Amino acid sequence: MEENLIKALDNLEKGLVAQTQKDREKAIADVKDMFSAQIENNKKEFDQKVSDMELRWEAAEKRADELDKQIQAKNQESKFVDPIVEGLAKNFQAISNVHKGQGAKFILKAVGDMTLSASLTGDQPRTYNFDPVSAPPQAVNVADIAGSVNIGNGTYTYPRVAKGEGSIGAQTEGQSKSQIDYDYTMVDVNTDFIAGYARFSRKMRNNLPFLQSSLPVELRRDYWIAENSAFNAVLESDATASSQVITGKNKIEMIIKDIAALAGTNFVPNYIVMTPADYFDIAVLEKSTGSGYGLPPGVSFNGMGGMMVYGIPVVMANWMSANKYFVGNFSRVNKVLTEGLSLSFSEEEGSNFISNMITARIESQTALAVEQPAGLLFGDFTAV
Repeated sequence: MEENLIKALDNLEKGLVAQTQKDREKAIADVKDMFSAQIENNKKEFDQKVSDMELRWEAAEKRADELDKQIQAKNQESKFVDPIVEGLAKNFQAISNVHKGQGAKFILKAVGDMTLSASLTGDQPRTYNFDPVSAPPQAVNVADIAGSVNIGNGTYTYPRVAKGEGSIGAQTEGQSKSQIDYDYTMVDVNTDFIAGYARFSRKMRNNLPFLQSSLPVELRRDYWIAENSAFNAVLESDATASSQVITGKNKIEMIIKDIAALAGTNFVPNYIVMTPADYFDIAVLEKSTGSGYGLPPGVSFNGMGGMMVYGIPVVMANWMSANKYFVGNFSRVNKVLTEGLSLSFSEEEGSNFISNMITARIESQTALAVEQPAGLLFGDFTAV
């Protein structure tokens, strides 16, 4: 047969696999009309090819029918009949007549309200804030009102001078001038470590994303509380005791008289330090019971609400002992530093490496030097 007729028959077979017998007969008739001359010359060969095509079509249909039967049988085997659904179908009429108090083959559970406790298994969704709520630091540190001195070793030595014998005076003509001498004392201040550490597991670090940012904040706050406590003990020990007593006075009068006492010895105070309780007790001082508030003219408040006594700022300090106060010139009170504040972490300290722990250490080698004790008065609001 000619090539174009063979190609037409091949296309015919491929295109009519899934068609009906009637469609296939029509398609073959159309090919006969189109290639009548070629078919006449190759009739036997053409008829044989068409016959082979029909046999293949019949075999394909038979296989498709068998496969369809197998699928239907498998579906029938795996079909699950819910006994409740089956029972509802069989007893629909009886169930439809059931009402409260009447016996029946089926008992229907009452519909209930949904609540978290009754209807939720597991935890409800939650939103995390990884900014830990922490206790606040002390508002003012001793270091904030003192000076600072850095040294390269562990001892800070300074000279303190005091007037000895003699005096300076007017010269009498022909007579010797007055002689005076001074005594010097070398004062040593030894620095030491104020330190602490916290140990935590690597798993805790890995599982709590806020730990590495939170822990340094907590350690620094508690370091400053410890340093303030240590420095306040030095201030109380080295300062000059005030001679003021509360008998016949109130707190603000004691403060003013201490300012006057320092001024009488040529010291100009630059800070007054007391507890918040005493600060606000002074702020609400009454002229007399029930007659309104009555602070002296020299007591004022700046734009930020801070109290001033004759221009000297009053500092609220939580590290102060209850009922105690300082009035003085803090320009010769110095924080001495051999080693400044440092925070470090170690996974090798002790048994950390084998126990998967981490040590956080905070420390500073420091001390407080009250270089001029006479310029700092330490008073007690309860002294009588």
